[in-house]
Amino acid sequence: MTRCTKILPAGSWDTARAATSYRADYEGRFRRRMVLTLADGSETLLDLETPRLMRDGDGLVLSDGRIIVVVAEAEALVEIRAVSTDALLKLAWHVGNRHIGAMIQADRITIRHDPVIEKMIKGLGGHLTHVHRGFDPENGAYAVSSPAHHHHHHPA
Repeated sequence: MTRCTKILPAGSWDTARAATSYRADYEGRFRRRMVLTLADGSETLLDLETPRLMRDGDGLVLSDGRIIVVVAEAEALVEIRAVSTDALLKLAWHVGNRHIGAMIQADRITIRHDPVIEKMIKGLGGHLTHVHRGFDPENGAYAVSSPAHHHHHHPA
């Protein structure tokens, strides 16, 4: 079985060189050591020094020289928008205060579907749109923490 001990960051390599792909949701892409089943049916051992999020477009360098592209599988997400930049910034503060993963853009915040957080955001005046696509949240100050740490809820 091949091993992967190195990951090429998305954008730093030509994805056309990919031999196959590894597809997974957010939690399936946050790993340190496990056997990954690739799209072509083969398996490889992911063996990293520390847990990390494999981002959409990253390249897994295998011991046999092949490079495997990481694909973020679509999952249930929620886009949060607001009536103004100030209002969106306040919503971003509340999302961050709940320690959940978020994709931050100039006009929206995207989080994983979470009824508790969605109710809080609606109560604060946020506008929600349910979407289905890959989730690649921002790296936090504690980037090596597990996804489980991003899903606990404080009382609203």
